[in-house]
Amino acid sequence: MFNNFLNKFSKKIGIDLGTANTVICLQDKGIIIREPSIVAVNNRLDQIIAVGEEARKMVGKTPAYITLVYPLVNGVISDFEVTEKMLKYFFDKIFQENFNFTARPSVIIGIPLDLTEVEKKAVEDAALGAGAGKVFLVDEIMASAIGARLPVQDASGSMLISLGGGKTEIAVISLHGVVLWKSLKVAGEELSKNIVQYARDNFNLLIGEKIAETIKMKIGSSHEQTEQLTVEMRGRDLISGLPREIIINDYQVREALSDSIASIVDAIKSVLEITPPELVADIYERGIVLCGGGAQLKGIDQTIAKETEIPVRIADDPTTCSIRGINLLLDDEKLLKEVLLPSANDEKVVR
Repeated sequence: MFNNFLNKFSKKIGIDLGTANTVICLQDKGIIIREPSIVAVNNRLDQIIAVGEEARKMVGKTPAYITLVYPLVNGVISDFEVTEKMLKYFFDKIFQENFNFTARPSVIIGIPLDLTEVEKKAVEDAALGAGAGKVFLVDEIMASAIGARLPVQDASGSMLISLGGGKTEIAVISLHGVVLWKSLKVAGEELSKNIVQYARDNFNLLIGEKIAETIKMKIGSSHEQTEQLTVEMRGRDLISGLPREIIINDYQVREALSDSIASIVDAIKSVLEITPPELVADIYERGIVLCGGGAQLKGIDQTIAKETEIPVRIADDPTTCSIRGINLLLDDEKLLKEVLLPSANDEKVVR
């Protein structure tokens, strides 16, 4: 009875645990935290010294006794202990700013489609260990569809492509469920690595992934642009060992990204090939929707539309689709019940 009393006063938190960024929303307040999924650890003291944006500033600049840990790889927890501490840091920050009551919060977390039961349990346990009272899991792509205002409840097909940091997810959605899906580990981080490799192979220049990401965001594209874009690329010359700067244009960056973009397009085609004809007809009529940070790559919608011959549109504010969907679920218990995944901590009865 006391627990039920506490639940009435407990806040509800939504979490989008991303490879690149962790975004957290609070019921009635919306998005309150959006920080990189990076943790800086002092190895001498075995202590966390920075989380999120503060840790990101240290990338490529740390001494030997400080390690930068990326606790999520391809949307999956790779370091359980650090993930738990990172979530606890964010929870403490929320408690200090928003909570006047000691009730443990209920938490809704969006997870990738291809997580195993063990990986689901790791997500739940990390949130519970960080201070959550109850943990609810939903498919991240379903949350994104809700955030993009797609008619997920209808008996008609919608196709959503989430271009994230660690992975790309392609899903056909109908009647509150994912009918078909495909996940591949070609996404934002891989595109940045493509630019690093291109600089090494073509200019004998070693650049950091942070610089590569900046170049991708400034002039990266998958489709020819109306005017040529250029940007400075600074790094270490692999022959002389000295610093060097060159000017790189959007054509060269497009060339660097071409193989990865082709892989994503091939994956989209492979999903369409096995989609039931009734749903394909709906998708052709409604078009494909893009979300996630990768949807901001210039011309990606034009490239996919050209290759699939289906209209493509980018969701409003594509980077926040998932967390906006989770935020809507915080207030809509009926919809949450429809899309909720079974808990990995539920006892399985063997008969």
